[in-house]
Amino acid sequence: MIITTTPSIEGKSISSYLGIVTGEVIAGANFMKDFLASLTDFVGGRSKAYEDELIRAKEAALLEMEQRAVELGANAIVGVDLDYEVLGQNGSMLMVSVSGTAVIVE
Repeated sequence: MIITTTPSIEGKSISSYLGIVTGEVIAGANFMKDFLASLTDFVGGRSKAYEDELIRAKEAALLEMEQRAVELGANAIVGVDLDYEVLGQNGSMLMVSVSGTAVIVE
């Protein structure tokens, strides 16, 4: 399935718009990741634990959106938008939401 942030796909024509599809993931960060991230913040550098969690959450949200598009009979999703939010007490949870328009391209 083609998934793109653009409103069209070069070389393809959209024959049918099937509706908006979404994917949402809320992931909690565990104590050990928080502890390791705080050490990284203290000494400087990137937090691999948080980066990995962010990648997993994004991939899961995209997969959920793709599955919903397949259920509608789509073979592509255009106009995709990714959003990231921090939720929960002390920002202990990460929410990744993704949305786009399910279409049939030829």
